[in-house]
Formats: sequence, structure tokens, C-alpha cells
Amino acid sequence: MTDSDKRAQMSRSFGGQAQSYSRGRPDYPAAAVAELTKPDARVIADIGAGTGKLTASLLDSARTVYAVEPDAQMLDVLRAHLPTVHALIGTAEQIPLAGRTIDALVFGQAWHWVRPDIAAAEAARVLRPGGTLGMIWNIRDESVPWVKQLTDTIAASEAERYVAAGVPELGAGFGPLVHTTVRWDRTLSAAQLLDMVSSRSAVITATDTDRARILEQVEALAAEVSDEDGNAILPYATHVYRAELNP
Repeated sequence: MTDSDKRAQMSRSFGGQAQSYSRGRPDYPAAAVAELTKPDARVIADIGAGTGKLTASLLDSARTVYAVEPDAQMLDVLRAHLPTVHALIGTAEQIPLAGRTIDALVFGQAWHWVRPDIAAAEAARVLRPGGTLGMIWNIRDESVPWVKQLTDTIAASEAERYVAAGVPELGAGFGPLVHTTVRWDRTLSAAQLLDMVSSRSAVITATDTDRARILEQVEALAAEVSDEDGNAILPYATHVYRAELNP
């Protein structure tokens, strides 16, 4: 299997762990979500919406929110949790929405999987003039020793490597990317930590032996760092990038 084939397999792997993804993945801090769109954005599409982690943060009585996701299993979980959202099968490269109808397109933990040239052109098609394209990633803060040990155990993800590499690729048609970082702490149980790890593409696609070894090591680490209530504090830096469609 080539590296390209392996990456494609990983990008399509999440549906098999949709429930673990929903339970284990972190939400997005409100301060970071606020940087994704303009305050007056009323029609928003969350592309690569997964189980709705970011979608839920976008809901407002004055807004229309679309969730676009290629994996039907992930979208089933989203629909169960967020029944008022317009949930659609689609991809960043083929967005199932009419042209010039959307105020903001957002990508939560997703832009690193797309073809940036095609996805940017498709974003420019569906956005209204002056509309915004936003990208957001929750990245663990590895300056904390146990968090670095966690990454050593589970390996850096596609998202983590992509964000560490620098400014995301965007393509023509958009203004400069504005970058904001929000730092915050997440309190989670050992079960949530195991769900988070279980929902990572590299773990999902690992051999049964390797997956069992990784989860055993993570469980032992969780026991070491948890407090008397069984919870650990996991620090994050949430990175937000936003650009406006050129007139």
C-alpha cells in the first residue's frame, strides 16, 4: 500500500468508531469558535462535520446551519444529537449546496484531509461575496510531560503534523489567512481518553495487536495522571484560521 493509499484509508476510517469519536473528542472553546466567522454570518456550512462537534457550537436561533460529511455512520450520530441541522452527504471537493448561498464555510479538524486547490475553488463557488472560510484544530499542548508521553505512545496525527508544518494551503480567490490561538484545559475521564485515542485514524487502521498495545499503554498512563475523582487535565491550543473570499 502506498503512502497515498494509506492516507486515503485513514481519512475514510472514522465511521467505524463514530460513537467513540463523539464521546472522546473534545469540543471547541467558544472564544475560538467566535473567530471562525463574522458575527453577522447567518447561513453556515460545517464541512467534514463528523459527529457534530463543531456543528453544535455554531447553532443559534438566528442561523441556518448545514452539516456536510462524507461518512454516513458519522452523519447518523450527528443527526441523532442535532436533529434541527440540515445534514448532507458530501465532501469539501463536492459540496452539495447551491452557489453563492453561504455566509461562512468552516472546517473542524478537517482541512488537512482535503485537496486544497479543489476545496478552495468549491468554497469560492458556494460562498457569497465577502463570505469567510474558517479552519479550526484542537491540538494538545505537549509542553506538559504526560501529554508528550501520550503523543509518544499514540504517534502524532495527520492534523497535528499539518498544523505544526505552518500556514495551511488555501488556493486562489481568498484574502490572507488570519491566525488566532486559544489555550484552554479539558477535564476528561480515563474512559474519555481511551475513546479519544480509539477514534484516531492511525489507531482505527492499526493491527489488532498494535491497537491493543496502544490502548493498554494509554490506560496505564491515564491511571498515573488522574486525580482522586478519576479525571485528568489535558491542555490544548486551539488554532483558528480565517480568510475572506475576494470580491
